[in-house]
Amino acid sequence: MIEVDYLVVGAGAMGMAFTDVILTETDATVALVERRGRPGGHWNDAYPHVRLHQPSAFYGVNSRELGSGKKDAVGFNAGLYELASGTEVVSYFDHVLHQDFLPSGRVQYFPMSEYLGDGSFRSIASGAVTEVSAAKIVDATYMNVTVPSVRPPQYPVAPDVRCVPPNDLSKAGVLPAERYVVVGGGKTAMDACLWMLGQGIDPESISWIRPRDSWCLNRRNIQPGEEFADNSLEGFVSQIEIAAAAESIDDLFTKLEAAGLLLRIDQSVRPTMYRCATVTDSELEALRAITNVVRLGRVERIDAEQIVLADGAVPTGPEVLHIDCTADGLERRPVVPVFSGENITLQTVRTCQQVFSAAFIAHVEASYDDEAEKNQLATVVPHPNTDIDWLRVTLANGINSAIWREDQALGAWLRDARLDAFSELRAMSGGMDADRVALLRRATEAAMPAAVNLQRLIEEAS
Repeated sequence: MIEVDYLVVGAGAMGMAFTDVILTETDATVALVERRGRPGGHWNDAYPHVRLHQPSAFYGVNSRELGSGKKDAVGFNAGLYELASGTEVVSYFDHVLHQDFLPSGRVQYFPMSEYLGDGSFRSIASGAVTEVSAAKIVDATYMNVTVPSVRPPQYPVAPDVRCVPPNDLSKAGVLPAERYVVVGGGKTAMDACLWMLGQGIDPESISWIRPRDSWCLNRRNIQPGEEFADNSLEGFVSQIEIAAAAESIDDLFTKLEAAGLLLRIDQSVRPTMYRCATVTDSELEALRAITNVVRLGRVERIDAEQIVLADGAVPTGPEVLHIDCTADGLERRPVVPVFSGENITLQTVRTCQQVFSAAFIAHVEASYDDEAEKNQLATVVPHPNTDIDWLRVTLANGINSAIWREDQALGAWLRDARLDAFSELRAMSGGMDADRVALLRRATEAAMPAAVNLQRLIEEAS
């Protein structure tokens, strides 16, 4: 039996971000249980060429910078702030654990351990069971990310068909192939396509099965630093004003695209998916070079000579390498209260911002006593899936921000939060020039009309 204040189940990005704030803002003790051999969660299983889709400046734990704070000079992200690689992220979390958490003397770390429930866990290596007496149990696995390498394709694949996860693309003997078929329309599929194009593979040899096309965020609008402050602020204000004035859902997305806030790969296809993926102009240009796009629904099975989809079939063969990118990295889980007695279930309180959300929840836990108040502050914003979900999460984000603004102490914490992409704009609010003050005034004036109009459009879509 061990006794701690918090038993944190999962040392992935959310578990690490929560633990960091608890250690920084309280004198609590923590038992950190992780089924893998090292911290970092799904980053340990991701494909080697994976990189963040947001600047490193907004990722990791609140107390320690990730990356060097420099801009990329080459590649698809050139001119924008660096995106940490998967290897960098795993190394970063390992440093946080061994250089910050463990030296504090308040963290006990149990890798290779499976949580059994009821405050106990079993060592995968030895089988020994440990009982934990904890005031609070924190589930940092509820929003678990699934990557293709940890599960087989969710459709039958004939024995002689070559079908691999993106992880295998860089393994010896896998490349080259005569033709390639990428299965999936999300971030992982985009990354696989960009990696292959970056290796010089002819886009004419790539077929891309996209059951749905996706709206993407313009990564240029999500940048730290004074250089991008005006661009970020103008984009933020434009989004609110467009949401307030849109006459219909089609009108909304048309104006968001015209303002450069949302982007799509194929200008002739109206996207029906939104999963928070970010792209640059150069990435879009590269992806548009792949013109053999299959839109016949989801793959039902891959036979030796054809790929059977929901709405038809396309030929394949032994010379084709199929890349399965269909794992759901942003699985939409049922919303449960974040705070419930002795249980804390980590979820997103801002769209697709998992580490910020975990840090924010930890701050609320450390700073507030009333459970109802804590749950109001930590109202869950579920992961989006469809284009209409853009409206839902934008409205929910706006409501949360309005509630947070009413609390001066919470506002001060947000201004200093490294993981908050809006922290720099908040910090500047006290000394802004006249142009920026005018922009913020426009945002304030449009906020309520935007909320009302988004609610109207959501109800019409329903």
